[in-house]
Amino acid sequence: MNSPETIPTPGAVPPRLQLVGITKRYPAVVANDGVSLTVQPGEVHAVLGENGAGKSTLMKIIYGTVKPDEGQVLFDGKPVNIRNPQEARQFGIAMVFQHFSLFDTLTVAENVWLGLDKRISLAEVTARIASKGAEYGMDIDPTRPVHTLSVGEMQRVEIIRALLTDPRVLILDEPPSVLTPQAVEKLFVVLKQLAAEGCSIHYISHKLHEIRELCTACTVLRGGKVTGYCNPQEESNASLSRLMIGAEPPALQYREVQTGETVLHVNGLTLKKQDQFGVDLIDMQLEVRAGEVVGIAGVSGNGQQELLYALSGEDTRADADMIRVAGKPAGRLNPSQRRALGLHFVPEERLGRGAVPTMGLAHNMLLTRSDAVGKGGWLSIKKLEEHAADIIQRFGVKAGGPNAPAKSLSGGNLQKFIVGREIDANPAAHRLATHLGRRRGAAAQIRGAILGWRRGLCGLGAQ
Repeated sequence: MNSPETIPTPGAVPPRLQLVGITKRYPAVVANDGVSLTVQPGEVHAVLGENGAGKSTLMKIIYGTVKPDEGQVLFDGKPVNIRNPQEARQFGIAMVFQHFSLFDTLTVAENVWLGLDKRISLAEVTARIASKGAEYGMDIDPTRPVHTLSVGEMQRVEIIRALLTDPRVLILDEPPSVLTPQAVEKLFVVLKQLAAEGCSIHYISHKLHEIRELCTACTVLRGGKVTGYCNPQEESNASLSRLMIGAEPPALQYREVQTGETVLHVNGLTLKKQDQFGVDLIDMQLEVRAGEVVGIAGVSGNGQQELLYALSGEDTRADADMIRVAGKPAGRLNPSQRRALGLHFVPEERLGRGAVPTMGLAHNMLLTRSDAVGKGGWLSIKKLEEHAADIIQRFGVKAGGPNAPAKSLSGGNLQKFIVGREIDANPAAHRLATHLGRRRGAAAQIRGAILGWRRGLCGLGAQ
Protein backbone atom coordinates (compact mmCIF):
# COMPACT_ATOMS: atom_id res chain seq x y z
CA MET A 1 0.00 0.00 0.00
CA ASN A 2 1.36 3.42 -0.97
CA SER A 3 1.30 6.25 1.52
CA PRO A 4 -1.24 8.94 0.60
CA GLU A 5 1.34 11.63 1.33
CA THR A 6 3.90 10.39 -1.19
CA ILE A 7 5.48 13.39 -2.96
CA PRO A 8 5.83 12.90 -6.73
CA THR A 9 9.34 12.86 -8.16
CA PRO A 10 10.40 15.78 -10.40
CA GLY A 11 8.94 15.46 -13.87
CA ALA A 12 6.27 12.99 -12.76
CA VAL A 13 2.59 13.77 -13.22
CA PRO A 14 1.37 15.15 -9.86
CA PRO A 15 -1.71 13.70 -8.17
CA ARG A 16 -4.94 15.23 -9.39
CA LEU A 17 -6.12 15.70 -5.80
CA GLN A 18 -4.31 15.33 -2.51
CA LEU A 19 -5.54 15.79 1.07
CA VAL A 20 -2.97 16.10 3.84
CA GLY A 21 -3.91 15.99 7.52
CA ILE A 22 -7.50 17.16 7.07
CA THR A 23 -9.28 17.71 10.40
CA LYS A 24 -12.82 18.97 10.92
CA ARG A 25 -14.31 19.34 14.39
CA TYR A 26 -17.89 19.98 15.41
CA PRO A 27 -19.05 20.75 18.96
CA ALA A 28 -19.96 17.14 19.73
CA VAL A 29 -17.85 15.13 17.28
CA VAL A 30 -14.61 15.11 15.28
CA ALA A 31 -15.82 14.29 11.78
CA ASN A 32 -12.35 14.05 10.20
CA ASP A 33 -9.19 13.45 12.23
CA GLY A 34 -5.95 13.97 10.31
CA VAL A 35 -7.26 12.38 7.11
CA SER A 36 -4.86 12.06 4.17
CA LEU A 37 -5.49 10.55 0.76
CA THR A 38 -4.26 10.86 -2.80
CA VAL A 39 -6.23 10.54 -6.03
CA GLN A 40 -4.37 10.15 -9.32
CA PRO A 41 -5.62 11.31 -12.74
CA GLY A 42 -8.02 8.74 -14.18
CA GLU A 43 -8.40 6.90 -10.86
CA VAL A 44 -11.72 5.72 -9.47
CA HIS A 45 -11.11 6.10 -5.76
CA ALA A 46 -13.54 4.66 -3.20
CA VAL A 47 -14.06 6.18 0.24
CA LEU A 48 -15.42 3.43 2.44
CA GLY A 49 -16.74 3.57 5.98
CA GLU A 50 -19.72 3.09 8.27
CA ASN A 51 -22.39 5.72 8.81
CA GLY A 52 -20.82 8.67 10.57
CA ALA A 53 -17.26 7.69 9.59
CA GLY A 54 -16.69 11.15 8.07
CA LYS A 55 -17.00 10.35 4.36
CA SER A 56 -19.54 13.00 3.39
CA THR A 57 -17.80 15.68 5.46
CA LEU A 58 -14.55 14.94 3.66
CA MET A 59 -16.23 15.21 0.27
CA LYS A 60 -17.88 18.51 1.25
CA ILE A 61 -14.44 19.87 2.17
CA ILE A 62 -13.18 18.99 -1.31
CA TYR A 63 -16.23 20.66 -2.86
CA GLY A 64 -15.93 23.80 -0.75
CA THR A 65 -19.16 23.55 1.24
CA VAL A 66 -17.27 22.82 4.48
CA LYS A 67 -14.06 24.51 5.62
CA PRO A 68 -11.49 22.27 7.36
CA ASP A 69 -10.02 23.31 10.71
CA GLU A 70 -6.60 21.87 9.86
CA GLY A 71 -4.82 20.35 6.89
CA GLN A 72 -4.15 21.14 3.27
CA VAL A 73 -5.78 20.46 -0.09
CA LEU A 74 -3.60 20.19 -3.19
CA PHE A 75 -4.92 20.18 -6.75
CA ASP A 76 -2.53 19.14 -9.53
CA GLY A 77 0.25 19.29 -6.94
CA LYS A 78 -0.45 22.90 -5.91
CA PRO A 79 -1.98 24.03 -2.58
CA VAL A 80 -5.46 25.48 -3.04
CA ASN A 81 -8.08 27.07 -0.81
CA ILE A 82 -11.50 26.05 -2.11
CA ARG A 83 -13.85 28.48 -0.38
CA ASN A 84 -17.15 27.55 -2.02
CA PRO A 85 -18.69 25.26 -4.67
CA GLN A 86 -18.33 27.93 -7.34
CA GLU A 87 -14.55 27.89 -6.89
CA ALA A 88 -14.62 24.09 -6.83
CA ARG A 89 -16.39 24.05 -10.19
CA GLN A 90 -13.76 26.43 -11.57
CA PHE A 91 -11.14 23.81 -10.70
CA GLY A 92 -13.27 21.22 -12.47
CA ILE A 93 -14.72 19.56 -9.34
CA ALA A 94 -18.33 18.36 -9.52
CA MET A 95 -20.32 16.61 -6.81
CA VAL A 96 -23.50 14.57 -6.64
CA PHE A 97 -24.75 14.99 -3.08
CA GLN A 98 -26.31 12.36 -0.87
CA HIS A 99 -29.03 14.91 -0.05
CA PHE A 100 -30.30 16.61 -3.18
CA SER A 101 -29.68 20.31 -3.79
CA LEU A 102 -32.58 21.07 -6.12
CA PHE A 103 -35.20 23.84 -6.09
CA ASP A 104 -38.64 22.26 -6.09
CA THR A 105 -40.36 25.14 -7.87
CA LEU A 106 -37.95 25.19 -10.83
CA THR A 107 -37.82 22.82 -13.77
CA VAL A 108 -35.09 20.26 -14.30
CA ALA A 109 -33.42 22.43 -16.94
CA GLU A 110 -33.57 25.55 -14.76
CA ASN A 111 -31.95 23.69 -11.84
CA VAL A 112 -29.13 22.44 -14.05
CA TRP A 113 -28.70 25.86 -15.65
CA LEU A 114 -28.00 27.46 -12.25
CA GLY A 115 -24.66 25.69 -11.98
CA LEU A 116 -23.48 26.29 -15.55
CA ASP A 117 -21.90 29.14 -17.45
CA LYS A 118 -24.70 31.65 -18.10
CA ARG A 119 -23.38 32.21 -21.62
CA ILE A 120 -25.10 28.91 -22.38
CA SER A 121 -28.78 29.49 -23.11
CA LEU A 122 -31.55 27.67 -21.26
CA ALA A 123 -32.66 26.16 -24.57
CA GLU A 124 -29.18 24.72 -25.14
CA VAL A 125 -29.08 23.34 -21.59
CA THR A 126 -32.48 21.73 -22.15
CA ALA A 127 -31.21 20.00 -25.30
CA ARG A 128 -28.01 18.86 -23.60
CA ILE A 129 -29.93 17.35 -20.67
CA ALA A 130 -32.10 15.33 -23.03
CA SER A 131 -29.06 14.19 -25.00
CA LYS A 132 -26.95 13.25 -21.96
CA GLY A 133 -29.86 11.52 -20.27
CA ALA A 134 -30.49 9.37 -23.33
CA GLU A 135 -26.77 8.64 -23.72
CA TYR A 136 -26.36 7.50 -20.11
CA GLY A 137 -29.65 5.63 -19.83
CA MET A 138 -31.10 8.20 -17.42
CA ASP A 139 -33.88 9.75 -19.48
CA ILE A 140 -35.57 12.73 -17.87
CA ASP A 141 -37.90 15.42 -19.19
CA PRO A 142 -35.97 18.74 -18.82
CA THR A 143 -39.23 20.74 -18.66
CA ARG A 144 -40.68 18.95 -15.63
CA PRO A 145 -40.85 20.83 -12.32
CA VAL A 146 -38.65 19.16 -9.74
CA HIS A 147 -41.50 18.81 -7.23
CA THR A 148 -43.18 16.32 -9.60
CA LEU A 149 -40.15 13.99 -9.71
CA SER A 150 -39.66 10.80 -7.74
CA VAL A 151 -36.55 10.48 -5.57
CA GLY A 152 -34.92 8.30 -8.21
CA GLU A 153 -35.60 10.86 -10.90
CA MET A 154 -34.16 13.64 -8.72
CA GLN A 155 -30.96 11.65 -8.39
CA ARG A 156 -30.76 11.30 -12.16
CA VAL A 157 -30.96 15.08 -12.43
CA GLU A 158 -28.07 15.47 -9.97
CA ILE A 159 -25.90 13.01 -11.89
CA ILE A 160 -26.64 14.56 -15.28
CA ARG A 161 -25.98 18.05 -13.90
CA ALA A 162 -22.55 16.94 -12.71
CA LEU A 163 -21.67 15.22 -15.98
CA LEU A 164 -22.63 18.28 -18.05
CA THR A 165 -19.76 20.25 -16.45
CA ASP A 166 -17.14 17.91 -18.00
CA PRO A 167 -15.49 17.47 -14.58
CA ARG A 168 -11.84 16.70 -13.86
CA VAL A 169 -12.82 15.43 -10.41
CA LEU A 170 -16.26 13.88 -9.95
CA ILE A 171 -17.55 13.10 -6.45
CA LEU A 172 -20.41 10.62 -6.26
CA ASP A 173 -22.02 10.18 -2.85
CA GLU A 174 -23.96 6.89 -3.20
CA PRO A 175 -25.40 7.65 -6.66
CA PRO A 176 -26.84 4.23 -7.62
CA SER A 177 -28.96 3.83 -4.49
CA VAL A 178 -32.26 4.42 -6.31
CA LEU A 179 -31.26 3.52 -9.86
CA THR A 180 -32.29 0.31 -11.58
CA PRO A 181 -29.61 -2.39 -12.00
CA GLN A 182 -29.62 -1.69 -15.74
CA ALA A 183 -29.10 2.04 -15.12
CA VAL A 184 -26.28 1.29 -12.67
CA GLU A 185 -24.55 -0.84 -15.30
CA LYS A 186 -24.83 2.01 -17.81
CA LEU A 187 -23.58 4.49 -15.20
CA PHE A 188 -20.53 2.32 -14.54
CA VAL A 189 -19.77 2.23 -18.28
CA VAL A 190 -19.89 6.04 -18.28
CA LEU A 191 -17.72 6.35 -15.17
CA LYS A 192 -15.10 3.96 -16.55
CA GLN A 193 -15.05 5.95 -19.79
CA LEU A 194 -14.64 9.21 -17.87
CA ALA A 195 -11.76 7.68 -15.91
CA ALA A 196 -10.14 6.48 -19.16
CA GLU A 197 -10.31 10.07 -20.38
CA GLY A 198 -8.44 11.29 -17.27
CA CYS A 199 -11.29 12.26 -14.94
CA SER A 200 -10.61 11.36 -11.29
CA ILE A 201 -13.65 9.93 -9.51
CA HIS A 202 -14.42 9.80 -5.79
CA TYR A 203 -17.00 7.09 -5.22
CA ILE A 204 -18.85 6.58 -1.92
CA SER A 205 -20.98 3.49 -1.45
CA HIS A 206 -21.76 0.80 1.12
CA LYS A 207 -22.28 -1.75 -1.65
CA LEU A 208 -19.00 -3.61 -1.55
CA HIS A 209 -19.56 -5.45 -4.83
CA GLU A 210 -19.90 -2.07 -6.58
CA ILE A 211 -16.65 -0.82 -5.10
CA ARG A 212 -14.81 -4.00 -6.08
CA GLU A 213 -16.14 -3.80 -9.64
CA LEU A 214 -15.62 -0.12 -10.28
CA CYS A 215 -12.82 1.25 -8.11
CA THR A 216 -9.06 0.89 -8.44
CA ALA A 217 -8.13 2.41 -5.07
CA CYS A 218 -9.82 2.72 -1.71
CA THR A 219 -9.38 4.78 1.45
CA VAL A 220 -11.13 3.35 4.50
CA LEU A 221 -12.41 5.60 7.30
CA ARG A 222 -13.50 4.57 10.77
CA GLY A 223 -14.55 7.13 13.37
CA GLY A 224 -13.14 9.96 11.29
CA LYS A 225 -9.69 8.38 10.95
CA VAL A 226 -8.03 6.52 8.07
CA THR A 227 -7.72 2.83 8.92
CA GLY A 228 -6.37 1.55 5.63
CA TYR A 229 -5.67 1.90 1.94
CA CYS A 230 -6.12 -0.86 -0.60
CA ASN A 231 -6.98 -1.88 -4.14
CA PRO A 232 -10.56 -3.15 -3.70
CA GLN A 233 -10.24 -5.36 -6.78
CA GLU A 234 -7.72 -7.40 -4.78
CA GLU A 235 -9.97 -7.66 -1.73
CA SER A 236 -13.04 -9.69 -0.80
CA ASN A 237 -16.26 -8.43 0.72
CA ALA A 238 -15.16 -9.94 4.03
CA SER A 239 -11.76 -8.20 4.04
CA LEU A 240 -13.33 -4.86 3.10
CA SER A 241 -15.86 -5.30 5.93
CA ARG A 242 -13.03 -5.94 8.39
CA LEU A 243 -11.31 -2.75 7.29
CA MET A 244 -14.55 -0.78 7.52
CA ILE A 245 -15.92 -1.93 10.88
CA GLY A 246 -13.02 -3.81 12.44
CA ALA A 247 -14.73 -7.18 12.10
CA GLU A 248 -17.02 -9.06 9.79
CA PRO A 249 -20.66 -8.14 10.38
CA PRO A 250 -22.55 -10.78 12.36
CA ALA A 251 -24.69 -13.08 10.26
CA LEU A 252 -28.41 -12.48 10.60
CA GLN A 253 -30.25 -15.46 11.99
CA TYR A 254 -33.62 -15.96 10.39
CA ARG A 255 -36.18 -18.11 12.12
CA GLU A 256 -39.63 -19.32 11.28
CA VAL A 257 -42.38 -17.11 12.66
CA GLN A 258 -45.99 -18.06 13.12
CA THR A 259 -47.97 -15.25 11.50
CA GLY A 260 -51.07 -13.85 13.12
CA GLU A 261 -54.13 -11.98 11.97
CA THR A 262 -54.17 -9.51 9.09
CA VAL A 263 -53.10 -6.05 10.25
CA LEU A 264 -53.10 -4.30 6.85
CA HIS A 265 -55.40 -5.21 3.99
CA VAL A 266 -55.53 -3.44 0.63
CA ASN A 267 -58.36 -4.61 -1.61
CA GLY A 268 -58.94 -3.29 -5.12
CA LEU A 269 -57.16 0.01 -4.47
CA THR A 270 -57.69 2.10 -7.59
CA LEU A 271 -56.75 5.77 -7.77
CA LYS A 272 -56.17 8.15 -10.64
CA LYS A 273 -52.86 10.00 -10.62
CA GLN A 274 -53.07 13.48 -9.13
CA ASP A 275 -50.63 15.12 -11.56
CA GLN A 276 -49.61 14.54 -15.14
CA PHE A 277 -46.33 12.89 -14.15
CA GLY A 278 -47.83 10.50 -11.61
CA VAL A 279 -48.88 6.86 -11.94
CA ASP A 280 -52.38 5.40 -11.67
CA LEU A 281 -52.96 2.73 -9.03
CA ILE A 282 -55.06 -0.04 -10.57
CA ASP A 283 -56.83 -2.74 -8.55
CA MET A 284 -54.00 -3.19 -6.06
CA GLN A 285 -54.19 -6.13 -3.66
CA LEU A 286 -52.00 -6.42 -0.58
CA GLU A 287 -52.19 -8.24 2.72
CA VAL A 288 -49.79 -7.98 5.65
CA ARG A 289 -50.19 -10.31 8.62
CA ALA A 290 -48.84 -9.84 12.11
CA GLY A 291 -45.30 -11.15 12.34
CA GLU A 292 -44.41 -11.07 8.64
CA VAL A 293 -42.32 -8.80 6.45
CA VAL A 294 -43.85 -8.08 3.04
CA GLY A 295 -41.61 -6.66 0.35
CA ILE A 296 -42.75 -4.33 -2.42
CA ALA A 297 -40.32 -4.30 -5.35
CA GLY A 298 -40.28 -1.94 -8.30
CA VAL A 299 -38.26 0.61 -10.20
CA SER A 300 -38.57 4.10 -8.72
CA GLY A 301 -41.41 6.04 -10.32
CA ASN A 302 -43.76 3.11 -10.90
CA GLY A 303 -46.36 3.85 -8.26
CA GLN A 304 -44.48 3.42 -4.98
CA GLN A 305 -44.96 7.06 -4.04
CA GLU A 306 -48.68 6.99 -4.88
CA LEU A 307 -49.14 3.79 -2.89
CA LEU A 308 -47.34 5.24 0.11
CA TYR A 309 -49.51 8.35 0.05
CA ALA A 310 -52.65 6.19 -0.07
CA LEU A 311 -51.49 3.92 2.76
CA SER A 312 -50.15 6.69 5.01
CA GLY A 313 -53.25 8.90 4.74
CA GLU A 314 -51.67 11.73 2.78
CA ASP A 315 -54.08 10.75 -0.01
CA THR A 316 -57.56 10.09 1.36
CA ARG A 317 -59.41 9.60 -1.94
CA ALA A 318 -59.67 5.81 -1.64
CA ASP A 319 -62.95 4.21 -0.63
CA ALA A 320 -62.94 3.43 3.09
CA ASP A 321 -62.93 -0.36 2.61
CA MET A 322 -60.10 -0.34 0.06
CA ILE A 323 -57.61 0.05 2.93
CA ARG A 324 -58.24 -1.66 6.26
CA VAL A 325 -55.94 -1.30 9.28
CA ALA A 326 -56.45 -3.68 12.18
CA GLY A 327 -59.72 -4.72 10.56
CA LYS A 328 -61.13 -1.19 10.44
CA PRO A 329 -61.89 0.80 7.25
CA ALA A 330 -59.12 3.40 6.87
CA GLY A 331 -59.22 4.61 3.26
CA ARG A 332 -60.70 7.96 4.26
CA LEU A 333 -58.71 8.46 7.47
CA ASN A 334 -55.94 11.07 7.77
CA PRO A 335 -52.38 10.17 8.95
CA SER A 336 -53.10 10.88 12.63
CA GLN A 337 -56.17 8.68 12.62
CA ARG A 338 -54.24 5.85 10.98
CA ARG A 339 -51.43 6.19 13.50
CA ALA A 340 -54.01 5.77 16.23
CA LEU A 341 -54.89 2.42 14.62
CA GLY A 342 -51.22 1.41 14.67
CA LEU A 343 -50.03 2.22 11.16
CA HIS A 344 -46.74 4.14 11.03
CA PHE A 345 -44.49 4.89 8.09
CA VAL A 346 -41.03 6.11 7.13
CA PRO A 347 -40.88 8.12 3.88
CA GLU A 348 -37.95 7.54 1.53
CA GLU A 349 -37.14 11.27 1.62
CA ARG A 350 -35.46 11.73 4.99
CA LEU A 351 -34.99 15.51 5.04
CA GLY A 352 -38.18 17.48 4.50
CA ARG A 353 -40.60 14.56 4.88
CA GLY A 354 -39.12 12.26 7.52
CA ALA A 355 -37.56 15.06 9.54
CA VAL A 356 -37.49 18.86 9.70
CA PRO A 357 -33.87 19.68 8.72
CA THR A 358 -33.28 22.67 11.02
CA MET A 359 -35.02 21.26 14.09
CA GLY A 360 -33.25 19.17 16.70
CA LEU A 361 -33.87 15.44 16.98
CA ALA A 362 -35.86 15.93 20.19
CA HIS A 363 -38.26 18.37 18.55
CA ASN A 364 -38.53 16.06 15.53
CA MET A 365 -40.04 13.52 17.91
CA LEU A 366 -43.18 15.69 17.82
CA LEU A 367 -43.87 14.46 14.29
CA THR A 368 -44.99 11.11 15.68
CA ARG A 369 -45.42 11.54 19.44
CA SER A 370 -48.11 13.49 21.26
CA ASP A 371 -47.43 12.35 24.83
CA ALA A 372 -44.93 15.20 25.26
CA VAL A 373 -47.71 17.76 24.73
CA GLY A 374 -49.34 18.70 28.02
CA LYS A 375 -52.36 20.72 28.99
CA GLY A 376 -52.79 23.95 27.09
CA GLY A 377 -50.33 22.78 24.45
CA TRP A 378 -47.24 23.11 26.65
CA LEU A 379 -44.34 20.93 25.54
CA SER A 380 -42.33 18.76 27.87
CA ILE A 381 -38.89 19.40 26.39
CA LYS A 382 -37.30 17.12 28.97
CA LYS A 383 -39.49 14.20 27.90
CA LEU A 384 -38.72 14.82 24.22
CA GLU A 385 -34.99 14.92 24.93
CA GLU A 386 -35.20 11.71 26.95
CA HIS A 387 -37.03 9.94 24.12
CA ALA A 388 -34.54 11.17 21.50
CA ALA A 389 -31.54 10.21 23.67
CA ASP A 390 -33.01 6.74 24.16
CA ILE A 391 -33.40 6.23 20.40
CA ILE A 392 -29.85 7.51 19.77
CA GLN A 393 -28.51 4.97 22.28
CA ARG A 394 -30.67 1.98 21.27
CA PHE A 395 -30.15 2.33 17.51
CA GLY A 396 -26.51 3.39 17.55
CA VAL A 397 -27.20 6.79 15.99
CA LYS A 398 -24.09 8.95 15.73
CA ALA A 399 -25.29 12.44 16.58
CA GLY A 400 -24.29 15.38 18.73
CA GLY A 401 -27.00 14.65 21.28
CA PRO A 402 -30.80 14.89 21.29
CA ASN A 403 -30.78 18.55 20.25
CA ALA A 404 -28.55 18.09 17.22
CA PRO A 405 -30.28 19.44 14.07
CA ALA A 406 -31.55 16.67 11.79
CA LYS A 407 -29.55 18.06 8.88
CA SER A 408 -26.30 17.63 10.85
CA LEU A 409 -26.57 13.83 10.75
CA SER A 410 -25.24 11.66 7.96
CA GLY A 411 -27.90 10.12 5.74
CA GLY A 412 -27.61 6.67 7.27
CA ASN A 413 -27.69 7.94 10.84
CA LEU A 414 -30.73 10.10 10.18
CA GLN A 415 -32.42 7.07 8.62
CA LYS A 416 -31.68 5.03 11.76
CA PHE A 417 -33.14 7.75 13.96
CA ILE A 418 -36.34 8.04 11.91
CA VAL A 419 -36.85 4.27 11.83
CA GLY A 420 -36.12 4.12 15.56
CA ARG A 421 -38.64 6.87 16.21
CA GLU A 422 -41.34 4.89 14.42
CA ILE A 423 -40.45 1.60 16.10
CA ASP A 424 -40.44 3.36 19.48
CA ALA A 425 -44.07 4.36 18.85
CA ASN A 426 -44.92 0.61 19.03
CA PRO A 427 -46.92 0.35 15.81
CA ALA A 428 -49.14 -2.59 14.97
CA ALA A 429 -48.68 -2.25 11.22
CA HIS A 430 -45.68 -0.36 9.97
CA ARG A 431 -45.14 0.91 6.44
CA LEU A 432 -41.41 1.26 5.82
CA ALA A 433 -41.08 3.05 2.47
CA THR A 434 -37.35 3.16 2.03
CA HIS A 435 -34.50 1.17 0.49
CA LEU A 436 -32.95 -0.78 3.36
CA GLY A 437 -30.00 -1.98 1.26
CA ARG A 438 -28.89 1.58 0.56
CA ARG A 439 -26.42 1.80 3.44
CA ARG A 440 -24.68 -1.29 4.69
CA GLY A 441 -24.18 -0.23 8.33
CA ALA A 442 -27.62 1.30 8.84
CA ALA A 443 -29.36 -1.48 6.94
CA ALA A 444 -27.83 -4.19 9.12
CA GLN A 445 -28.93 -2.49 12.32
CA ILE A 446 -32.39 -1.71 10.97
CA ARG A 447 -32.85 -5.28 9.75
CA GLY A 448 -31.81 -6.55 13.18
CA ALA A 449 -34.41 -4.32 14.80
CA ILE A 450 -37.03 -5.47 12.31
CA LEU A 451 -36.36 -9.14 13.01
CA GLY A 452 -36.69 -8.60 16.74
CA TRP A 453 -39.74 -6.45 16.20
CA ARG A 454 -41.20 -9.07 13.89
CA ARG A 455 -41.10 -11.61 16.72
CA GLY A 456 -43.37 -9.21 18.59
CA LEU A 457 -46.01 -9.81 15.86
CA CYS A 458 -45.89 -6.50 14.05
CA GLY A 459 -46.68 -6.45 10.31
CA LEU A 460 -44.20 -4.63 8.11
CA GLY A 461 -44.25 -3.53 4.49
CA ALA A 462 -40.74 -2.88 3.17
CA GLN A 463 -39.89 -1.33 -0.17
